[in-house]
Amino acid sequence: MKPQHLVLAIACLAAFIVSGPAARAQQQRPPVSHCQAIAQTIPRATFASFSGSEQPEPTATEGEDVKLTFLGHSTFEIDTPAGIVIATDYNGWYRPAITPDVVTMNKAHPTHFTLTPEPGIKHVLHGWSDVPGEAAKIDLVVGDAHIRNVTTDIRFSYGLGGSQQNGNSIFVFEIAGLCIGHLGHLHYELTETQYTEIGRLDVVMVPVDGGLTMGADSMSRVIKRLRSSLILPMHRRGPPVNAFLSMFGKDFDVAYAPDDSIIVSLRTLPKKPLIYVLKGVQ
Repeated sequence: MKPQHLVLAIACLAAFIVSGPAARAQQQRPPVSHCQAIAQTIPRATFASFSGSEQPEPTATEGEDVKLTFLGHSTFEIDTPAGIVIATDYNGWYRPAITPDVVTMNKAHPTHFTLTPEPGIKHVLHGWSDVPGEAAKIDLVVGDAHIRNVTTDIRFSYGLGGSQQNGNSIFVFEIAGLCIGHLGHLHYELTETQYTEIGRLDVVMVPVDGGLTMGADSMSRVIKRLRSSLILPMHRRGPPVNAFLSMFGKDFDVAYAPDDSIIVSLRTLPKKPLIYVLKGVQ
């Protein structure tokens, strides 16, 4: 074989390797969670020192901002820097102004899901599996959002007794370097395995009803263990949010928002953990 032919053969083989099975296998690999990786690399670290400010300020540069808006009950709208719109615990009653790209759901109660979402929603993510005994497994990238879940058990509704494995999902949204968690309809304190699967959470949305999910003391232990920088209460039914707030001491700041939304980025996370009560939850 002439040298020039040998070079051409090697080039063709290299092109096949790059564009062939190896490249396809690389494309099919699941996305890597930076929230899990950092949490596992730095155990027991506190991720709360990205800014000298005590409270979040909407001052990050363009491309870093994530906007979170409380729509009602357990539904938040999450707007990413690239314009992806996500709605959590979507039931069809509380809706973003525009049709969301992604909705997440849990099935503890009908107020946390709908079986008839609008046809324009591209990604409807159930926090449960319809196959008995299986857990929902979500690991999806939509635009600039990496969405994954960690399943938890739920109690049967309305005092019927017993529990159902993997009936709830904690959804984790990795956006613009932030790790944002929605605890869903959490009924039991988390295990060490679940904490590991969740990883780091910079922002967490937490139910504070004090009974339908967990009591305020149990829920506060979960929040203290997660060590998030920004805590957004939700799912308040009946009692004031003060019952939940009373479980935290001087290590947490508390502030009441003048409206129903907040803009946050890695650079503007509060230095000290902040429980930020948005309008509509108060």
